Amino acid sequence: MSHNTQLFINGVWRDSADRTTLDVTNPATGEVIGSVARATHADLDEALAAAAAGFTEWKRVSGFERYKALRRAADLLRERVDGIAKIMTEEQGKPLAESKVEIAITADILDWAGEEARRAYGRVIPARAGNVTQLAVKEPIGPVAAFTPWNFPMSQVVRKIAPALGAGCSVIVKAAEDTPASAAALVKALSDAGLPTGAINLVFGDPADISGYLIPHPIIRKISFTGSVPVGKKLAELAGRHMKRATMELGGHSPVIITEAVDVDGVAAMLAVAKFRNAGQVCVSPTRILVQESVYDEFVTSFVNQIRAIKVGNGLEAGVTMGPLVNARRQAAVEDLIAEAQQAGANVRIGGNRVENKGSFLQPTVLTEVDTSMRIMNEEPFGPVAMVQPFASLQEAVEEANRLPYGLAAFAFTNSVKAVAMLSDEVEAGMLTVNHLGLALPEVPFGGVKDSGYGVEGGIEAMDAYLSTKFLTHAV
Repeated sequence: MSHNTQLFINGVWRDSADRTTLDVTNPATGEVIGSVARATHADLDEALAAAAAGFTEWKRVSGFERYKALRRAADLLRERVDGIAKIMTEEQGKPLAESKVEIAITADILDWAGEEARRAYGRVIPARAGNVTQLAVKEPIGPVAAFTPWNFPMSQVVRKIAPALGAGCSVIVKAAEDTPASAAALVKALSDAGLPTGAINLVFGDPADISGYLIPHPIIRKISFTGSVPVGKKLAELAGRHMKRATMELGGHSPVIITEAVDVDGVAAMLAVAKFRNAGQVCVSPTRILVQESVYDEFVTSFVNQIRAIKVGNGLEAGVTMGPLVNARRQAAVEDLIAEAQQAGANVRIGGNRVENKGSFLQPTVLTEVDTSMRIMNEEPFGPVAMVQPFASLQEAVEEANRLPYGLAAFAFTNSVKAVAMLSDEVEAGMLTVNHLGLALPEVPFGGVKDSGYGVEGGIEAMDAYLSTKFLTHAV
């Protein structure tokens, strides 16, 4: 199936001004399956003008009506799930079941943001004089520029645009060129749900050129970015120079702490699913697995046995539970990290090689005998590889968990109430989930600390970034 994705600007799907395109490739086959329009500065100027006009109209729409539009878009996604899931799997690679889950979560986030659109509460502040009224009211901040990655090509987009639209902002989305049709399906659902012209715009092209053009532009009042730490720092610097509010959801290198006296097989099964979901291309993927010495060998054996059951292949094929990496560049980058670790003494317990067929496949991989001098222990691998280390004391595990400059997500499994209290206090992460996998639900906050960024997506906090507080007072 060919997917030729256009720009969506001012309510119209169209080619770029100079009609240039980029190829879109199926990572499971290596075949070109379509194209995506490459925006020029002229296209961006039109998108900016559309967003300015769309904001003027959309901000005047009541929260109740915005709620209804977002809920309609959610229902449209649910109706279209089968067709969209096939497109997502073809261009991103994840198994079809995972694509359907992502679309379902996307619809749930639209529902949540729609509900929150009715709850952008202000407050009355008691005055010092009897004839004075003091109010704090919430207003949409203005047109938003959102920059989103390819690993979750629909849910990463909706995490930004749903609260922005719910707050009354207009949006220009620069979505990923690897997975354009998935983002376009979301934008189409929003347009079909009745958003006014210009409230939502979608562009693709050269990431550095587009961000460098949109962020400084005076029409744009708010930036939201999900991606790597180095790129995020550059965009945050650019936003800061122009006094633009920014949300930065950046990378991680998530630690997992497993203490003794847990259900080792149950924890191993849970982590095998979490680690190799989306071929490990997940910002909160559990990566550095720290296991108490008394259960270390048992865990490694169980974890490896769980991984043997993973079926790698084309995500459209029945029974496949892990697809390819998104492209050959990502495949090569993860391979290099594994090879360097092996040369430095790491033991490959399972995997470590390409799957010899078409596409950018890599075996699910577990490394032991790793140490902190290895690059893979310091750089986010963003692929299907986990490192397992033993620890003696819980304090030692916490120190390793906090060693890196990242602080996005952390995981722990323990039957000790004392350990839960210590980990809750001392682990440096924006999110900590203990004894289950409880991250990224629409109703809970999602965000990091340290180099993993700032700002929160999800939960009641999600809309805060898109609202300004205005103080109003009058005397009679």
